[in-house]
Amino acid sequence: MQAIGHLLPIAVAVAVSSVPILVAMVLLLSPQRSRTALPYLIGWVAGIAILLSVCALIAHALPARSSATEPDVWIGAGEILVGLALVVLGVLTFRRRGRAKTTTLPLGLGSVSRLGAWSSLALGFVLNLRPKGLLLAVAGGLVLRADAGSVPMAIVAVIVFTVIAASTVATPVIAVTVAPGKTEPTLARVQEWMLSNGGVLTAAILVLIGVVVFGMGLVRL
Repeated sequence: MQAIGHLLPIAVAVAVSSVPILVAMVLLLSPQRSRTALPYLIGWVAGIAILLSVCALIAHALPARSSATEPDVWIGAGEILVGLALVVLGVLTFRRRGRAKTTTLPLGLGSVSRLGAWSSLALGFVLNLRPKGLLLAVAGGLVLRADAGSVPMAIVAVIVFTVIAASTVATPVIAVTVAPGKTEPTLARVQEWMLSNGGVLTAAILVLIGVVVFGMGLVRL
């Protein structure tokens, strides 16, 4: 359970990532949403689970501590480095996008509505490979390496992480599938809010989670 507890803030950071949510809004408000929204969600979910699992497997190459009473130097050092990188990325994100408020879709996002099913699936997967996604996956992999204890617990932790991390994309996709007419006005308002405030939200979460991961690393030393 310790692994799940340490993964929760990292999963929340993935969940509130503004770009995947905005892409979901664009797809769900487009005429082709019946062809593209579900493949995009599948790609996003698969990317989260696969990337976290790969990072955990790579983290197992780090030397293990010889006893429970010794400091976990390698894992701690890795978390400190990742935490610092997340803080720096958060500051850079704020300087680049955080102070710019707009309700107009960027050019790249506007073209998303013209994607097909396979392209949407690939986009969902690839969005996990952005710097933020990679750093958070590395942080999660280090947590699994240090705290999972067994393969079954690691699998459960990956599932819980994926469900939480994908929830902000999965919820609107499911809602539109169940009641498309009722959810469209809400989706439009969410898209407008994310365009205006997504940069600040992303930057703040990156800094906060960076501090949390840094603190976890310090505790292990």
